[in-house]
Amino acid sequence: MKKDIHPKDYRPVVFQDSNNGTTYLTRSTVAAEETIIVDGAEYPLVKVHISSSSHPFFTGEERIVDIEGRVDRFKARREAAEKAKEALKAKAAKQRPKKSQAEAQKLGAKPAPKPQAKSAPPKTESKPEELKTQDNPPKESKAEE
Repeated sequence: MKKDIHPKDYRPVVFQDSNNGTTYLTRSTVAAEETIIVDGAEYPLVKVHISSSSHPFFTGEERIVDIEGRVDRFKARREAAEKAKEALKAKAAKQRPKKSQAEAQKLGAKPAPKPQAKSAPPKTESKPEELKTQDNPPKESKAEE
């Protein structure tokens, strides 16, 4: 095995869940500024927001864990977005009415084209009689034979 590949600061550390105060004593290389006394010995302390003792997946509870106010900030953003949406709808409802055709002509704008009445479809020309007879010659009857 290679020498000096393992970390030098691998030591016992206490991890504490800030939701319910559960502590776990394990070994780690994590840096910690705080310390705690457990079983008469002093260990570095690392505080975690959530652990297996407070996570809903492991506990089976349905609750919102909001340490940093994330849910409150989300709700505030959602309410602000709804208010902005309502303001846009109100603004759209207050739009100026369209100018009449006479006012548009006074200002030099081109008037809107008037709808045209539908005309009858063009008649198709029928074939002259002689073309009809050439395309479809008369059938001979058996009685004439």
